[in-house]
Amino acid sequence: MNNSARFRIVALVLLLLTSSAVSHAGAAVSSPTRPPNVVVFLVDDLGYMDVGANNPDCFYDTPNIGRLSQSGMRFTDGYAANPVCSPTRYSLMTGKYPTRVQATNFFSGMRGGTFKPAPLNNHMPIEEITIAEALKTKGYATFFAGKWHLGESEEYYPQNQGFDVNIGGYSRGGPYSGKRYFGPFENPQMEVESPEGDHLPDRLARDTAKFIDEHKDEPFLAYLAFYSVHTPLMGRPDLVEKYKEKSEAVEGEEFADEEQVIGKKPRKVRVLQKHAVYAAMVEAMDQAVGKVLKQIEDSGLEDNTIVVFTSDNGGLSTSEGSPTSNLPLRGGKGWVYEGGVREPWIVRYPGVTKPGSESSTPICSIDLLPTIASAAGVEIEHSIDGIDIRPALEGGALDRDALYWHYPHYSNQGGIPGGAIRVGKYKLFERYEDGRVHLYDLEADLSESKDLAAEMPERVQQMRKKLHAWYQDVDAKFLQPKEGRQPWKPEYLQ
Repeated sequence: MNNSARFRIVALVLLLLTSSAVSHAGAAVSSPTRPPNVVVFLVDDLGYMDVGANNPDCFYDTPNIGRLSQSGMRFTDGYAANPVCSPTRYSLMTGKYPTRVQATNFFSGMRGGTFKPAPLNNHMPIEEITIAEALKTKGYATFFAGKWHLGESEEYYPQNQGFDVNIGGYSRGGPYSGKRYFGPFENPQMEVESPEGDHLPDRLARDTAKFIDEHKDEPFLAYLAFYSVHTPLMGRPDLVEKYKEKSEAVEGEEFADEEQVIGKKPRKVRVLQKHAVYAAMVEAMDQAVGKVLKQIEDSGLEDNTIVVFTSDNGGLSTSEGSPTSNLPLRGGKGWVYEGGVREPWIVRYPGVTKPGSESSTPICSIDLLPTIASAAGVEIEHSIDGIDIRPALEGGALDRDALYWHYPHYSNQGGIPGGAIRVGKYKLFERYEDGRVHLYDLEADLSESKDLAAEMPERVQQMRKKLHAWYQDVDAKFLQPKEGRQPWKPEYLQ
């Protein structure tokens, strides 16, 4: 072989090596080199049946939430950890059941009834490791906007619980300052005031979108906890007018009877969706969700951003205007029935969830932190109650035998103080006033109308034993005596 031939061979080898190096370098650049971004939408008081993705006959228009569902996974059996707000918010932040710190009612709800309520903690302990604090160990920028309601003073606000930015989160459970849902808001945690007439859900969405755009070159957590659709019932005039016209075509009885706690007059429950103002609030919230989702797309982050959409408790159906119906789910906010704890849950996890997929695997608020921490490569070294639901997101099952609820209070909405356990398709409901239990087959009886307790005593005994063991594990507190009357207590406390 002459020198010219050798030179050509060497040149060809060098060319191939160079091409290979460029190809590999290009692949490294195009593939994700950082953990996924996380965007959480938490809606206040939004019922399971309030979004079109769960309810094709929904009175409220929610196209953006629908598109999110079509791009990710919708859970049919997703739950809140409690039928009211603060406890569920605590569990989303910490991965723990709120009963562990006696955060079992909204802060600070001490409404009385036949008996005195259980002792209540009124803040999320500052020692808790939040989802924001967990992600910051991996270099995440962290942002919170909206309703916090996890502590009575600034030491417990988001900026002291791992969030770099807090816009609007403080002690109040609703937009009760200024002009409430319309600017100026006079919110002490909004450094920049809104102009006259600015709409709160849109303001919070704009701030969230701005944060995403400004932090698109680093991993981030954007947690948008809407004040919507909590009372006061106030809607944008254009949307209110739209739904007033739409409601004229909706016929039927709007209310029916619902049971009430011992010694109280039974109250009505809404059974027909047609409340124009509430509908306007739902659609405005959906539009705000759409604004944030568009920013994710415009920033080129859609393929590396986990999006989670859920609510903190069921729809408001039995008080304060009773604006929505949760049927076929029984009850609503403040009730341990399905209407109070079954929530919209949609997760879009690029590369993990199949677009337009659905899962009937039960999940809960306690699962948010461990799932997101795992995705970000954060190792949780302390004890929590939730689990990483990635197997379910991939279309499989979860290794968990039960979910639990504990609400030893009299709710504003007339709900019954009680606890519950779900094992498979069965749910056991235990009343704290007198200790009665009810058993329901949720697959056959989603409305919890057929009590199977008398027909299946062995199952009742097994599930009740498991529930009571959980009470002991979390140090659950119960109703207290009042005026000489003694409430029921579990046998281990007697």
